[in-house]
Amino acid sequence: MMKKGLGERMFEWCNALFLGLLSLVTLYPLWHEISISFSTAAGAMQGGLFFFPRGFTVDAYQSVLSSSFIWLAYRNSIIVAVVGTFLHVMFTATTAYALNKKGLPGAKVITILVIFTMIFSGGMIPTYLVVKSLGLTNTLWALMLPGMISAFNVIVMQSFMRTIPEEVEESATMDGANPLRIFFTIILPLCKPVIATIALWECVGLWNNFMQAVIYLNDKRLYTLPLLLKEIIAGQQLATDTGQFTTFSAESAIAATVIISIIPILAVYPFLQKYFMKGTMLGSVKS
Repeated sequence: MMKKGLGERMFEWCNALFLGLLSLVTLYPLWHEISISFSTAAGAMQGGLFFFPRGFTVDAYQSVLSSSFIWLAYRNSIIVAVVGTFLHVMFTATTAYALNKKGLPGAKVITILVIFTMIFSGGMIPTYLVVKSLGLTNTLWALMLPGMISAFNVIVMQSFMRTIPEEVEESATMDGANPLRIFFTIILPLCKPVIATIALWECVGLWNNFMQAVIYLNDKRLYTLPLLLKEIIAGQQLATDTGQFTTFSAESAIAATVIISIIPILAVYPFLQKYFMKGTMLGSVKS
């Protein structure tokens, strides 16, 4: 085995140092929020950089979790994320599978129309008018149905499906399998990596969907976590002026809500990471 030269070792050390600093800069904002959420009012109001809670207390979490609205927002966000992700993935997969069929009439025209939506969109006002005319305003469906099929996701799914040998479908057809059975029992299981990738993209997007929630939701019982967080931030000055927060500050309550809202995504990602990496590479490189 050849020994590494001094220049190569220096490069590796510099690379490790750079990546370590980059990781620290990336993770610090999250750690900062965690520290604030466990800090007392006096400690949180001091500001500045700090790595540990100032005057440890869990009162902010107790206050946030004792509110019924946080659980309603949790329920609404979970419904939107789970149902919306399922619908997005299924419609994306069926669209990509159909467009990959060589004998599909007008496949090229449909593909052009799909790509066209990546460049031009109807805009906020026309989209709102359509959603309102369908009676979806002030419902959770308004956060899931508009934009349910992403042109980019369809292209990624198509690229991955092209890596599946045609002989697989031909063999299943010869064994008597119909197109629906081939799609659900053969194609979808083989597309686990790209499905997990798209599911993660959509789940994070739906979980953090703030703009559509602001536009379409008026009933506080339908608020999702991002919208509830906005309400907490909007009431920060009022809470400070009225002395609503005693052993913790408004900043601590906001930080606690932020941490509580990102726990589900942090819990799901490790299980999808291996599929996420594989789906991204194969879906984009092999085409």
